Amino acid sequence: MILDLLAHASRYTTLLPGLSDAFAFVQRPDVGQLPDGRYPIDGERVFALVQTYETKPVTDGFPEAHRRYADVQVVIAGTEWFGYAPLTDQPIHIPYDADRDILFVRSETSLYRLVPGAFALFFPHDAHLPSRTLTTPERVRKIVIKIQMPPSA
Repeated sequence: MILDLLAHASRYTTLLPGLSDAFAFVQRPDVGQLPDGRYPIDGERVFALVQTYETKPVTDGFPEAHRRYADVQVVIAGTEWFGYAPLTDQPIHIPYDADRDILFVRSETSLYRLVPGAFALFFPHDAHLPSRTLTTPERVRKIVIKIQMPPSA
């Protein structure tokens, strides 16, 4: 997991093919006006999901992880907390669903705050619990960019 400011995004673009496209998308001047939905950036290899929702209690839900895609998460309005834990040998709560590229684990997580102007990058070895609040639910607009992981060497 990487948590940093969008102002530092250029430091990370060589980590993963498609990451520079992801950062370019979230820094578009019209990004705040985009309606909720799916936006292709590079076909199925890189695409964005614009979402609006209310945050949920941090005590609800289970951390998720993906196998085929990395997530770049950027809050464009509001604030959310997310849980994070390295994906190791946690017990599986819901087995991997290949169609949705997601599995859920039972795990303790450390909490981090995601605010406008920052990003979180989650790789397949990162369990994460997004969209959370510590107290009162808050309306959040967020962009999640899915970046297909390259084949393993």
